[in-house]
Amino acid sequence: MRAKELRDMPPGELDAKLRELRERLIALRIKKRVGGLESPALLRTTRRDIARVLTILRERQESKR
Repeated sequence: MRAKELRDMPPGELDAKLRELRERLIALRIKKRVGGLESPALLRTTRRDIARVLTILRERQESKR
């Protein structure tokens, strides 16, 4: 997911996206433990997507101050 796409989203949608990504990360970690994870790179990309969303949310908080 690109940062530009995330910046175009309203705050409520970003919160929902963050919840979705965190749930996906938990599911991927479980699959990794069980041994059914096809691509370990999915863990990395999901963590980075979470970081992008959090960064954009923090940027918006800072701009309100």
